[in-house]
Order: sequence, then structure tokens, then C-alpha cells
Amino acid sequence: MILVAAVATLVDVVAVRAGRPAAAWRRHLADELATRPVDDVWMLTGAAVAAAVGVWLIVLALTPGQRRWLPLRSPAGCPRLRAFVDRNSAAVLLRDAAMRVPGVGAAHVLVGRHRIKARADVRFRDPRQVKDDLTAVLDEERDRLALARPPRIAVRARRRTR
Repeated sequence: MILVAAVATLVDVVAVRAGRPAAAWRRHLADELATRPVDDVWMLTGAAVAAAVGVWLIVLALTPGQRRWLPLRSPAGCPRLRAFVDRNSAAVLLRDAAMRVPGVGAAHVLVGRHRIKARADVRFRDPRQVKDDLTAVLDEERDRLALARPPRIAVRARRRTR
């Protein structure tokens, strides 16, 4: 609902900047805001709502989030038990698993909330075979992490040029 209101306002502002008159709803709103006294109930209610939303947004901005953490699956008998793993730690585990694949000389793994990006330099073997093996190993290691929402895996393997 907020997005629709923002888009409607933006379209009207662009139309006014292009030389057209403002929309009727916007002219009516401006007239109402200009003619109502400050101590009107609707003005005070709108100001209180705007202040509450502002305080809520400031609290959200200052509160640390959990973007660094990936939630793990809860055991079947304990639905209220929650555990998390750090994304950097998961990346280290996956990189170590990638380095055990024959032919991989170097590996770089980034773990996001929705995707695991793995990049590997191939020293020997066919890069397609290494990519297939690497995908299978990373898929297995991701499953062993027991993530609540397992991210999909994107693998790039390239032949080492040096």
C-alpha cells in the first residue's frame, strides 16, 4: 500500500515538473493541510502516527540485525530451539571442502542468504569435471550444515593461467 502511494505521488510530481497541473487529490490534500488548524484532531493524529513511525524506523536502524547469521534446522522434538551459524564460518567450511576436490588449486566461497557463490582455479583435469565434482561436494557439505533454508549453489571453475 505504501509502495502504491509512493509511486502515485512520484508520478504526480514528475507530471508537475513536466508542466502539467497537479492531480486533484494532491491539490485537495494541500488545501486541507493549509486550512486546518494545528490543534485539529486529525492533524494531531497524523503527527502522532508520523512520529511513531519515525521512532520505529530509528530503532530498527540502530538495532543489530541477524544478516550475518544463517538459521539452522530445529530438531524434530524441539521446535522452539533455534541455532545459527555465521556466514563467514560456513564459507570457510565450504572452501575447505572445495579444496579437497582433485584439481582445485585455489577456491573462493561467498555464502549469502540465498546463494552460495564458489569460484575455483583448476590446476589440472578438465574444468567441467572439476565443476561437477565441486558442485557435488559443496551440495553435500551444505546439506551437512543443516541450514533451515539451504541456499542454492553457483559454481564457476576456470583454468589457472599462471
